[in-house]
Amino acid sequence: MFENMTEKEAREHILESVAKYCDTFHNVKKDFEPGDRISYASRVYDSDEMTNLVDSALDFWLTAGRYTDEFERSFAAYLGVRFCSLVNSGSSANLNAFMALTSPLLENYNGRDRRVYPGDEIITVAAGFPTTVAPVIQYGAVPVFVDVTVPEYNIDVTGLEDALSDKTKAVMIAHTLGNPFDLRAVRAFCDKHDLWLIEDNCDALGSRYEMEDGWHFTGTIGDIGTSSFYPPHHMTMGEGGAVYTNDPLLNRIIRSMRDWGRDCVCPSGKDNLCGHRFDGQYGELPFGYDHKYVYSHFGYNLKATDMQAAVGCAQLKKFPTFVEKRKKNFEHLREGLKERAKAAGFDIEDKLILPVATPHSDPSWFGFMMTCREGVDRKAVVESVESAGVQTRALFAGNLTKHPCFDEMRSTGKGYRIVGTLDNTDSIMNRSFWVGVYPGMTAAMLDHMCESIIKAVN
Repeated sequence: MFENMTEKEAREHILESVAKYCDTFHNVKKDFEPGDRISYASRVYDSDEMTNLVDSALDFWLTAGRYTDEFERSFAAYLGVRFCSLVNSGSSANLNAFMALTSPLLENYNGRDRRVYPGDEIITVAAGFPTTVAPVIQYGAVPVFVDVTVPEYNIDVTGLEDALSDKTKAVMIAHTLGNPFDLRAVRAFCDKHDLWLIEDNCDALGSRYEMEDGWHFTGTIGDIGTSSFYPPHHMTMGEGGAVYTNDPLLNRIIRSMRDWGRDCVCPSGKDNLCGHRFDGQYGELPFGYDHKYVYSHFGYNLKATDMQAAVGCAQLKKFPTFVEKRKKNFEHLREGLKERAKAAGFDIEDKLILPVATPHSDPSWFGFMMTCREGVDRKAVVESVESAGVQTRALFAGNLTKHPCFDEMRSTGKGYRIVGTLDNTDSIMNRSFWVGVYPGMTAAMLDHMCESIIKAVN
């Protein structure tokens, strides 16, 4: 097949064939018909992603490589941050971000001990995904849960001061379903009390928030931001995530924690870029011990593969169009529900609380969240909508403290704190659900979703 071809020519031939294969067998779309299943999320891709994936596979460089370098540079440029580290999942991104705050290098950060120790407290919410909180508990720090607001579904910032104690070291919360939390209030609170802020941006990539100095992407206003590239998210590389920051020291710690905890910053496959591989003194090691095997942290291997990064590079080029489509789909659902309810003789807000964007925000919506009013049976509504072929989801854990993983802590009353009540969190657990707005949805699909929801609540 490759007779009289150079390696470059053979590769080009393969990639042309891959593009044709993708166009022939993957990018064949049929019109939606009632009865077809509408997933809450799905991948949106074309031959660009597939040819990048195969191009990387042909290199057979199975760990981080040239595509990883390209993705980290391009993703940081898109967000407007200085540093980005690609990891293997959004959950790993949260682990990496939180554990960075436990580094001994933060014991004298700008003249103060900013390191998080076991027993220190981290303010967060229980209405969200468990891996925003899991690293805190696994390290031995104490999550302090504050209630959320409806219909924004984000932290109730009026509870922040009550949550504060002399053990508080950080705030670590997510932007819910693309809707930014009140970053003005949270950032001001963290600045006032010298606390770290980690933005779990896994469900909000592309969302923007207007601070006093102008608009910023969510994930870039805190000290560290995290993203997920799991298939349902705003963009995908299969599994994958990212950790980003503007702080050089935090970046150094994040990279070390991600890469086994090593002190050396040379990328995989490259040696002695600093020219001092064998002339340093570290801990109680022999002088000149190989710097590639010196460990300054108890770290992990959280790296992604170059094949994942290759897909991400193609996705990132399309990403701004994904954000705009999500916004349009969200508005289509919102207006469609109102119009159909009115035509049926009722006000949709009498049945369902519809989602509202946080003031000063421009959300890149992940989903369309609804809360059933008193007298509307969430279970019956969800079952009706699902029977019409529309996939629904709960707001992840609902109230995380109610789950079996909290049984032991709940029985002893140790390991976490709740500030005030979690009444809205419980309400969301009992009465809320959401449907998707992913970029692959068509007008016909969105119309069917509206009709299914109206039928379920009327």
